[in-house]
Amino acid sequence: MFDPSNMEKMMKQMGMDMEEMDAEKVTVETSDGKELVFDSPQLNKMEVQGKVLFQLQGDYQEKDEGDEEDVELVMERTGASREEAEAALEDNDDLTDAIMSLD
Repeated sequence: MFDPSNMEKMMKQMGMDMEEMDAEKVTVETSDGKELVFDSPQLNKMEVQGKVLFQLQGDYQEKDEGDEEDVELVMERTGASREEAEAALEDNDDLTDAIMSLD
C-alpha cells in the first residue's frame, strides 16, 4: 500500500518541495478562446530543481467567448450580479429563459 509520508520523504530527498494551496476557483484561458473554470480545485505548487510547477486537479466547466457575452447580456437586461446571471444561465436552457427567470 502507498504511504503518503514516504512520498514526501522521497520528494525532499530528490530536492522537490510541494505545497498544497487553498484555492476557491482557478480559471485557465486557452489559446482558442475557451476558459476552463475549476471550482474548489486541489492545487499544488512544487519546486523542482529551481523551477516552479503547479498541479491542478478537480471538476471544471468549459466556457467559450459566447458564454461571457450571454452573462453580460443577462446582467445588462436584468440588473443582476455576475453570479446571479451565471446561475440563471446554468439553470435555464436558453438566454431568453435565463433573462425571464430574473425579471
